[in-house]
Amino acid sequence: MTDPHSIVADCAARAKAAAPVLAAATDEAVDNAISEMAARLSSSRGRVLAANAEDVEAATAAGMSGGLLDRLRITEERLDDMAEQLRLLAGVPHEPRRTPVRDLGDGLRLYELRKPVGVIGANYEARPNVTVDVASQLVKSRNAGVLRTGAAALRSATALVEHVIRPALDEAGLDQDAVQLVPTPDRAAAGALVELPDLVPLVIVRGSGETTRELGKRAAAHGVRVLAHADGGGVLYYDRAADQVFATDLVKRSLDRLGVCNRLNLLLVHRDVYDAVLPDLERALKEVGVSPSLPPHDHPIGYEWALDSDREATVTIAPVDGVAEAARVASDQTSGLAAGIVTTDQATAETFMAAYTGTGVFWNAPTRLLDGFKLLGVPETGINLDRVPGPRGPVTFTDLTLRQYAVLPV
Repeated sequence: MTDPHSIVADCAARAKAAAPVLAAATDEAVDNAISEMAARLSSSRGRVLAANAEDVEAATAAGMSGGLLDRLRITEERLDDMAEQLRLLAGVPHEPRRTPVRDLGDGLRLYELRKPVGVIGANYEARPNVTVDVASQLVKSRNAGVLRTGAAALRSATALVEHVIRPALDEAGLDQDAVQLVPTPDRAAAGALVELPDLVPLVIVRGSGETTRELGKRAAAHGVRVLAHADGGGVLYYDRAADQVFATDLVKRSLDRLGVCNRLNLLLVHRDVYDAVLPDLERALKEVGVSPSLPPHDHPIGYEWALDSDREATVTIAPVDGVAEAARVASDQTSGLAAGIVTTDQATAETFMAAYTGTGVFWNAPTRLLDGFKLLGVPETGINLDRVPGPRGPVTFTDLTLRQYAVLPV
């Protein structure tokens, strides 16, 4: 049996060989390929749903939690949503490949060029829709890709790649080898993907915090860059000036899905109103099937419940002395994914937004909105939480290019 490293290396070599055709493709060819993916999601609906049903059946038998099963499952409605997102992406204007910056004198002008990376890897959890999201973003940015998904979603991903993505590339006159799916469920393949700097210089890494951090360390040791989407969990600060009815509804809207990173995870309540509003909050949580974790907590305050297969239907609730403490806790004791404030006081809201250092900040809005499609109107490859310059927040096709300076005669 071929070892995982050889399997991944073969996929990467095929992608690299196909990358130049994609890099040189016209805007029309790229958008035609993405539109064809949308069409084939409908024409191949039966095959995709059948493969997904096998994945769900196997995962259920293996004891997968409800939240993770929700991520894994493709419904008719979700398939339609995936197709609609692809159609919208196909209609998004491409970034200019060459932008004038300034005249340098002596008859010379500086231009900024956008060029694809070449081959980008992606390692992600058992979410079949991510296969389409990432592949379409890579194609839109003219990058070839090597995709590696969790074993639980491999049947679904295989159906999507073989019956939707690769045929769509071929139909548009592009090399279908530009998108590769690692065919083995062996977890060692994830490590192999971040150890091929000459073939795959950049890897998008999504999954649990521990796994993502470990892959990031291995990538750094081999000279591979990563865009990492690790820990998540949304935070909401319930201010003493909040409208109670609106705040309660916001809490419930923030928990429409439990197995996602941007759901409500930590609810901080101003101490002045904590005792008064807690019964109402507990009733609201009960209505959506979620339990509160109340002080004294036997876990870190920012513990991410979505990753706890036994207790994912939980929200941590804690009192705080005011907006400064709320912003500090959200910034320093959680992942830094997203935090919001619910209040009618503009000055307090602006204080919170100025103090919070995380990726997304929200006023009277759910952190569930921190999503590439919901915010930017295009699918995302993941959400990058780095606190250094570079792509931060939802990463889309505009972030997957290299800048090159060109000095040309006027």
